Amino acid sequence: MRKGYLALVLHAHLPFVRHPEHPSFLEEDWLFEAITETYIPLWQMLEGLVRDGVRFRLTMSLTPTLCAMLEDELLRQRYLRYLNQAIGLSKSEIDRTIGQPEINDLARIYHTRFLECREIYVDRLNCDLVAAFRRFQDEGHLEIITSAATHAFLPLMAQNPQAVRAQIMIARDEYQKYFGRKPRGIWLPECAYFVGLENYLKEAEIRWFSLDAHGLMFGTPRPRYAIFSPCFTAAGPAAFGRDRESSKQVWSAQEGYPGDPAYREFYRDIGFDLDLDYLKPFLHGDGLRKFTGIKYYRITGRTLNKGIYVPGWAHGAADHHASDFVASRVKQVARLIEATNIEPIVLSPFDAELFGHWWYEGPTFLNFAIRKAVYDQSTFELTTPSSYLAGHDTLQVISPSPSSWGHKGFWEVWLDESNSWIYPHLHAAARRMTECASDVIKNPIAWKERILKQMARELLLAQASDWAFLMKTGTARDYSVKRTKDHILRFTRLYDHLKAESMDEEFLADCEWRDNIFPEINWRYYV
Repeated sequence: MRKGYLALVLHAHLPFVRHPEHPSFLEEDWLFEAITETYIPLWQMLEGLVRDGVRFRLTMSLTPTLCAMLEDELLRQRYLRYLNQAIGLSKSEIDRTIGQPEINDLARIYHTRFLECREIYVDRLNCDLVAAFRRFQDEGHLEIITSAATHAFLPLMAQNPQAVRAQIMIARDEYQKYFGRKPRGIWLPECAYFVGLENYLKEAEIRWFSLDAHGLMFGTPRPRYAIFSPCFTAAGPAAFGRDRESSKQVWSAQEGYPGDPAYREFYRDIGFDLDLDYLKPFLHGDGLRKFTGIKYYRITGRTLNKGIYVPGWAHGAADHHASDFVASRVKQVARLIEATNIEPIVLSPFDAELFGHWWYEGPTFLNFAIRKAVYDQSTFELTTPSSYLAGHDTLQVISPSPSSWGHKGFWEVWLDESNSWIYPHLHAAARRMTECASDVIKNPIAWKERILKQMARELLLAQASDWAFLMKTGTARDYSVKRTKDHILRFTRLYDHLKAESMDEEFLADCEWRDNIFPEINWRYYV
């Protein structure tokens, strides 16, 4: 009897944010919040599934920039400082709310949670989350995939083939360093595909990638089984299409599960609600308000008068929504089995940070959904794209359509009036990088190779799709503009030194200290 498959894919990514030149830096909290609210809870979920003998399969990307930050000793120490501040603030909240029983109970829950995070991170994981997730892959439960080196929006780099190649090959090298094997799959940044991208993936020996539904549906020829079977490209790597039906149930804040009135309200944080003088001992040195992770209210509805968060209600909602999600997949897969002669696969990819950070109950939902999928139905199995390909190696060959999962499905988010100014600079820098790499490879000199390595780091960091995205959305716009300009300016100064046959040791050392990502970077990929 034929069966179907469900592949859950979590995309764990953050841009590289590390500022050793400052004693503390607000944007570094992006990482610290994600560790506390997403990565540690996901590790706990996986650990519980393994402990209970649940036979599950899950796919998760850990991008090169995220791995670099998780492994950075400075950021590890700053994360512990962040945790200690959270523990101190939650303890203060227990004292402050002693006359408010409902809120006091929540303060105690947060205090216990922060203490638990520190115990897990320090005592159980030895501050090494990359190794913690690697163990699940080594044991066969998790497939970890890569992404482009700095999550660059690759279609807008297509005119510089060497730059695209470097993003892919450097990502492969970093993955191999952290996980002891080559990656089988890749999360294309923003699910963005352009014709010919598969050739770079083939060189890196990557077997599969995912793209948005229309990237597969508008392929040539049209896929016979829509998005419910992967297709090979002419170069070899297989393309999987994102299932929008399952995605919408989880993604949409209005129509999807995260908008339920019982769930915790993300934006009502005490960092913005309470008196600033009271909060200052627990904030950064600049004294600016920030998210603390302590939130006492639930979504309630479209109202400013939010109800108090009730963990039991939220837990029940997560259980109900997990049942609904699994039941919906059973119906969906059953229809596909009846209508086709294949074993269909439903690919459901999500940003990992949705689970826990944006949607506080997300890890609980995911835990329930996985267990229900394993034990409460027999219509589909949980799988990974690599496992599916291993058992289904006869597939249609198509040429996918250019696409992304951004607004309107193409490049609009990353190329509009708010951010288009960056691309002439990025293209010029990519051309200069190729020019210099081609020159130096003919006559390698150690000091020139050192400059080329740092030029590559600055270029890669400037190419991150995160900066264009944040400029478009208006979130952290000033920071994103500054990051782009700083990397391009440092790249240009290094380029000028190289062309002048000179080296400013002090400036180069400062660049290496600031932007220390990819210490063994191979600049020869730009040739």
